[in-house]
Amino acid sequence: MAGKMVEFPSNGGKTSGYLATPTSGKGPGVLVIQEWWGLVQHIKNVCDRFAAEGFTALAPDMYHGKTANEPDGAGKLFMALNIGQAEKDLRGAVDYLATQSSSQKVGAVGFCMGGQLALFAGTVNPKVGAVVDFYGIHPNVKPDYGKLGGPVLGLFAEKDQFVKPDDARAVDAAIKKAGKQSQIHVYPNVDHAFFNDENTAAFNKAAADDAWKKTLGFFRQHVK
Repeated sequence: MAGKMVEFPSNGGKTSGYLATPTSGKGPGVLVIQEWWGLVQHIKNVCDRFAAEGFTALAPDMYHGKTANEPDGAGKLFMALNIGQAEKDLRGAVDYLATQSSSQKVGAVGFCMGGQLALFAGTVNPKVGAVVDFYGIHPNVKPDYGKLGGPVLGLFAEKDQFVKPDDARAVDAAIKKAGKQSQIHVYPNVDHAFFNDENTAAFNKAAADDAWKKTLGFFRQHVK
């Protein structure tokens, strides 16, 4: 069942997002946060996949209608992201998702830029009870891991030049140092964005399938 675009309040304004619901009508909530390309079809497809697995999934439009289809444009949107506005958008999205969710807490998952924003969302909204970070990066987003409201699963790539395995291990160590639960998995011989099946250069089906299985299992355990 395909989802639909919705609007929700965001600090006095409005933000739009893509909402996918399961056939049951309501499932545990999962916030799905975009890569640097914007709210593109791939991210909507991920929401639909969550809905097919029984979750209610919401992808907020962090770029407010803008998308990119080549790296230069994506990089400009990525660096122009207003972190204060992003925090408000994420807060509004989590609050809205909570009203659509069958679970008291919701999960947050993000890819690339969205992975870092998922960690950030997990530190600024107590309704986020679990975070899955796919190779997250954003130089201006600095989550306070001590404020995480639940465990973190990090999924990274051995050949990633943006988030190298040592960077991934440093994030894992920092979360544990802050007294929170974290586990990471670094997939061998794959690159950044290995989960994105529309990115033919990076997509790796075996790693993507395993990461999806881990993500579903993690959310089923921690978001109920």
